Amino acid sequence: MEMELRLLTYVVTIAEEGGVSAAARRLHLTQPTLSRQLRELERQVGSTLFERTGRGLTPTPAGQALVRRARTVLAEAEAALDDARLAGQGLSGQFTIAFAGSGINGPLGGALGRLRRELPRVDLRLRESFSDPEMSGLVLDSQADLAVQRLPARDARLATHVWWREPLTLFLPAGHPLAHGSRPAPLTALGQIPLVIWPREVSPRSYDEIIALCHQAGVVPRIGAEGRSSQTLLALVAAGFGAAVLADSHRALRRVGVTPRPLEGTETVLHLVWRAADQAPLLHRVRDTLVALQHHGQERPHAVDIEGGDPGAVDMP
Repeated sequence: MEMELRLLTYVVTIAEEGGVSAAARRLHLTQPTLSRQLRELERQVGSTLFERTGRGLTPTPAGQALVRRARTVLAEAEAALDDARLAGQGLSGQFTIAFAGSGINGPLGGALGRLRRELPRVDLRLRESFSDPEMSGLVLDSQADLAVQRLPARDARLATHVWWREPLTLFLPAGHPLAHGSRPAPLTALGQIPLVIWPREVSPRSYDEIIALCHQAGVVPRIGAEGRSSQTLLALVAAGFGAAVLADSHRALRRVGVTPRPLEGTETVLHLVWRAADQAPLLHRVRDTLVALQHHGQERPHAVDIEGGDPGAVDMP
């Protein structure tokens, strides 16, 4: 049996007003129209829903049962409409962000707090990854809606936006002579100590980036050890295996036995990465919130480049 929501509204209003005349005025209906609708509803139910007591109407047991359930149904229907409105405005829904250490140790940590405050109805989910190719792959496979990463995949299906700039930093064993300089280390320092580096099969672009810096400095790199996560690289540095080249934001980890020195003349960027064809309102809302972060403590990226970007970047629509 189908029953229109408006009929449930009618029966609840009659119960609340205690009569058809008052309910009709509240519903902006004529009394005969509402009486006819009540009779139709009683016909569908197969029972009388109201009985006259004094000058008003009181729900019968059948009426009480219907009014009680009708209030729940109407509340759920209103909630469903609210959910649809919020989703259409990008204010609710589920949203997954893929990230690595350079993001969460940098601006993303504070930005997540802001997202939670400004979008309290959004089910914000996080997917940690230690691989740039994997993060781009998560976005392409719709397992993540947005990635915050240094080296996005070169894929026409991805849109990217430069979000944060910072120097590359040489993380040195605390006892090494290079660790005592107060100024940025020259690139030639890469030839004065073995390097603790990502395996090329794990992150070829990160590996090639560091080797390119060595070639730029005119030095031959010596590989002291390899690690598959930032934490492992820093642990190997503290153990004296060599120095690691990482984004400066990794200094937030404060690894005992490790001293950071920015590398002179270097810069790395964090990108916001999403599917170019994705026009979901929630994606626009999250992305715009991240880009709009202002200079305020840890919530702000060190530098936001809204106009520019790398040659492969795609401007936001």
